[in-house]
Amino acid sequence: MSYRGDHNYLLKNTKFTEHVGVDFNSYSIVELKRLWKETLENGMHGLCFSMYEDGQEPGDLITEAQVERRIKIMKPYSKWVRSFSCIEGNEYVPQIAHKHGLKTLVGAWLGDNKEDNEKEIEGLIKLGKQGFVDIAAVGNEVLYRNDLSLEELLGYIKRVKNALPNIPVGYVDAYYEFSRHPKLVDISDVILSNCYPFWEGCSIEDSLNHMQQMFGQATHACKGKKVIITETGWPNHGENLKGAFPSDESAMKYFINAQVWSAKANIEMFYFSSFDESWKVGDEGIVGAYWGLWDKDEKLKF
Repeated sequence: MSYRGDHNYLLKNTKFTEHVGVDFNSYSIVELKRLWKETLENGMHGLCFSMYEDGQEPGDLITEAQVERRIKIMKPYSKWVRSFSCIEGNEYVPQIAHKHGLKTLVGAWLGDNKEDNEKEIEGLIKLGKQGFVDIAAVGNEVLYRNDLSLEELLGYIKRVKNALPNIPVGYVDAYYEFSRHPKLVDISDVILSNCYPFWEGCSIEDSLNHMQQMFGQATHACKGKKVIITETGWPNHGENLKGAFPSDESAMKYFINAQVWSAKANIEMFYFSSFDESWKVGDEGIVGAYWGLWDKDEKLKF
């Protein structure tokens, strides 16, 4: 099995409207699972790499063997892999992804610890100079978390751009941050936008249209530069948020609609996420542990 990049079978065999998505009314749960599996096997642009097994968390050292095992699982389904850090074993992700013929969006994780930031930036630059970085992401939701000032963030981005002049460099954050910060758009080679209807309490019925509006706001702010959706997804278990309810059925529907729409509209998208990660319950509640296409034991969910 290999990535085919052809979603025409979905467009031929299902009723799909631009802002609503696939008409699922006639699908039984068995048929929905089959369509989800077909969508997955047909391949996608990109997947976010889930680093940590059950019992692990950020700060734990991760082995090269663990990374390679998960890259091999993801490889048949995606052309790109997105990583989030360049230290503590995360540096293996782009190295092994390239070894297996995948392209990489490599992130340096920035926060309020300046020593760790320095390690991350140096790690990203090193990986870039070694040829393992196809797109460099300097920070992830730093402004959303208020970990750094805009000027501090811009300084890190400039450092990476100067060190890696032949690699597109950007910054990942919620779609609306690019409207708020024109300087961020100006300095970026590519706009890296996270779009989560779930986290805004949107119902599954309106989720595709809401995600399209998020993408549209980032596109309006981008001044003609490419916008990539760096994260979007839907959990299959946990607490609801207003009108957004996690369930197997909703997770399958959202994945199918996101993949069909992005392929039809020629939008580059990284789906979140590959594997469930139990440690995320600390930050996001129970729902944080259930965003993967595979469960925590690396088995496909549906």
